[in-house]
Amino acid sequence: MQKKKTTAVRISGYIHILFFAACMAIGSAINAQSTDILLKGGHVIDPKNNIDSKMDVAIAGGKIVQVAPDIPANTAKRTVDVSGMYVTPGLIDIHVHVFHGMDPSYIANGYTSLPPDGFTFRAGVTTVVDAGSAGYRNFELFKEQTIDRSETRVLAFLNIVGEGMRGGPLEQNIKDMNARSAAAMARKYPNEIVGFKLAHYEGYDWRPTDSTVKAGILTDLPSMIDFGVSNPPLPLDELFMKHLKPGDIFTHAYAYFPKTRDAIVDEDGKVKPFVFEARKRGIIFDVGHGGGSFRWNQAVPAIQQGFIADALSSDLHTGSMNSGYKDMANLMSKFMAMGLSVQDVVMRSTWYPAKIINRPELGNLSVGSEADIAVFSLEKGNFGFVDINREKMMGTQKLTAELTLRAGKIVYDLNGLTSPLYRAGK
Repeated sequence: MQKKKTTAVRISGYIHILFFAACMAIGSAINAQSTDILLKGGHVIDPKNNIDSKMDVAIAGGKIVQVAPDIPANTAKRTVDVSGMYVTPGLIDIHVHVFHGMDPSYIANGYTSLPPDGFTFRAGVTTVVDAGSAGYRNFELFKEQTIDRSETRVLAFLNIVGEGMRGGPLEQNIKDMNARSAAAMARKYPNEIVGFKLAHYEGYDWRPTDSTVKAGILTDLPSMIDFGVSNPPLPLDELFMKHLKPGDIFTHAYAYFPKTRDAIVDEDGKVKPFVFEARKRGIIFDVGHGGGSFRWNQAVPAIQQGFIADALSSDLHTGSMNSGYKDMANLMSKFMAMGLSVQDVVMRSTWYPAKIINRPELGNLSVGSEADIAVFSLEKGNFGFVDINREKMMGTQKLTAELTLRAGKIVYDLNGLTSPLYRAGK
């Protein structure tokens, strides 16, 4: 009787041990799957953190939780094989026009602007900066209508003109260029407004520029200047050396309008000496490709002479997306055709723009940062890239956005990298 009792106790003990072991195993499995998504096997390029090698990226709760070689796949609920692809921070396009609306005027609340989510994720872009579509009079409409409703992170340079880019005489109205009103709006919305913008002014007059820079001084924010179409042109060296402050941005760096706008490359194909001096002074140069602001005769000699724009950007609107620009992945590829490396175009589309707009939390894959991530494949072959004059340059490489994550959420997946295979009958 005693022996049977002892045996029963032992069996009961074994059952308890097995039950405890099973619970531990289940608990370990749950704990092991501590990340939501694991991007595995890709080549990570993260200029801020000096990463340029094969690494895995783990994401949990919308944040990056680990960047390291060979993170075990069993630690993730979903593992995505990105072998042979580049994994980068989500791109930052600091010159777009996304104040889309029904006003027939121009860009402000108009048809020429584009709704951001339809044109960002498919190119690896997760953050855009609207370049002056709205002014201090209509920024709150822009915020309600676009910024607050977009999955893309939308920031803004506020137009010094109160009405923003409504075209025609409204953009020439110096009386509506009010530095204090613009500064007040920027102080009211510091999370959205990152600077100020002047665009399309046609007169031989420095007051619009000075008013824009003054708004920046009042708020310690940069100003972006789209130099106008004055005839004769205002001197570019005077703009750089006497009117802009360090950290201010000269956009459309590779534009060429010889009768109405000074260019950075002279007629002999030489970068003007004061351009290099302006960079030393702290002036920032932005591509702002657009539908009319990128010419090979400026970009190619400038790059060959070591003058490369600090930020690659689109000037996205209906007049650029179907013209020479296409999208940010194409723009990066275009600069690779002119000799830049993959690493360089990524840097000028992620970390450099983040610093320019004083948002160091963006444009990187640091642990703890929001998981804004782009994955690119690199195609080899013969590809044509065109400028706004419809002249073509051939290249042998082209980046294609395969996968985009915004705050850890998959928002674009070109080839179904994250999707299960279809099985007939299932």
